Amino acid sequence: MNTIPPQGQQPPYRHLVRLPAGDLSVYAGQELFAALDYKVFEMANNNLQIPGIRYMSYTPDVHVGVGTCIGTTAVWDEADGYVSPSIVGSDIGCGMRVHLTPLHKDDIRDVKLRRKLVKTIEKYLPMEANQRGHYGDIRLEHIVRKGLHGLPKKYIPDSYTPKKSTSLSHVERSKFTYDEEVLNLVEEAAWHRAHRQLGTLGGGNHFAEIQTLEIAESSREIAEAWGMFDGQVAVMIHSGSRAWGGYVSRMSSAAIAKAMHRLGLGTSDPNLKFAPLEHPEGLHYVNMMYSALNYAVVNRHLIAYSIREAFRDVFGPACEFRTLYDLMHNYAWSEQHEQHGNVFVHRKGATRALPAGHPDNPKPYQETGHPALIPGSMGTSSYIMVGQSGGYDNFYSICHGAGRARSRTATKRLVSLSDFEQALGVGTAEEVVVNQRSLESIIDESPQAYKNVDEIIDSVTGAGLAAVVAKCKPLAAVKGAK
Repeated sequence: MNTIPPQGQQPPYRHLVRLPAGDLSVYAGQELFAALDYKVFEMANNNLQIPGIRYMSYTPDVHVGVGTCIGTTAVWDEADGYVSPSIVGSDIGCGMRVHLTPLHKDDIRDVKLRRKLVKTIEKYLPMEANQRGHYGDIRLEHIVRKGLHGLPKKYIPDSYTPKKSTSLSHVERSKFTYDEEVLNLVEEAAWHRAHRQLGTLGGGNHFAEIQTLEIAESSREIAEAWGMFDGQVAVMIHSGSRAWGGYVSRMSSAAIAKAMHRLGLGTSDPNLKFAPLEHPEGLHYVNMMYSALNYAVVNRHLIAYSIREAFRDVFGPACEFRTLYDLMHNYAWSEQHEQHGNVFVHRKGATRALPAGHPDNPKPYQETGHPALIPGSMGTSSYIMVGQSGGYDNFYSICHGAGRARSRTATKRLVSLSDFEQALGVGTAEEVVVNQRSLESIIDESPQAYKNVDEIIDSVTGAGLAAVVAKCKPLAAVKGAK
């Protein structure tokens, strides 16, 4: 493995790594780059063996995944490209959502009030995977076909005031269109399980967090244009396509594995699945993936709807939510790039961050660029960013979070309960209130399991990929179950 340092950057934030199968760009500060496990380069070399790949990069939060690292951007020409469930991830459409409230952090300073709010959220938001949700009047087939446009109007309360509505306009995409014939092959059990999980967080690193904003002075004008202010209370949500995406991933990966055998495709990693876009298995996966993207954006919307109801219970009906943005960091789709033409871009644990003036920005964000939502680890700060023109070289991809530094098993072995409690400020006025009755049950999500998110953000800003608009400090967190 040879590394070519970038020219004209001190310190270097982009490393060009020459691997046997091709070149890999790694966006990371020197210390983060030096700490990378050799396995991430082995995985990259396997990914680079997929025919026709034009570009591949890692973000600074990169870590080992199944078949492909989390933190990957991979690009093919659309005309003769490939699609890979492994470079999308099993939680298709997993992503972030932020809602802004009219509240100031002083309104929620009392720890007892935060505990009351968390308990009220639990009343509205299903916490267990098999707990029946509150959405028996929603038809799942409408959701996977139409995305947010398949919801009954009562679940989009601001649709009655179009000038103030942000539910449908302030999202990366409100509906994905595809060949709906693929839905006829979905098993009945998959429909049933996915419907039960609609509007639920799920387990692992998924969460809903109540935060307070600290506006970056250099981005104050953008923050004000977005309706943000210092001390504002916001809600950040991290979840994906739940059982629907899991079903799509399992079924499609199995079909693509058979196609690979038939076509004589493969690498040394049996977990790396891929197929030509033009082949039936590739087309089927893309269509089903888009149905899962529709599910994912609706799932986050309904989680936010539940939390909105809880806020209104505690703070009164005047406490309204406004969507800042909803975006994904596990998906593949077509994009048009000025010098590259029509390309098919995979992002696995990578966030698209478009700068001002980019034609793919939603209309409300054409002049500023859209918010890029980057969660930290539990008990540490998250960030709201905006893309910069320097992101062009990386197909406008940035990090998606802090990135795991150690496995769940290792975290449970190395991190004590007192370490976790100290990180959350338990027993102090600044305590990050958590809904879990036993912190020990979620110790594998402690900050010690993750990289330093501030160093990740420094790498992104240092490389000129994006700029910080606001730092989001946690006040309370809600964790679900698988």
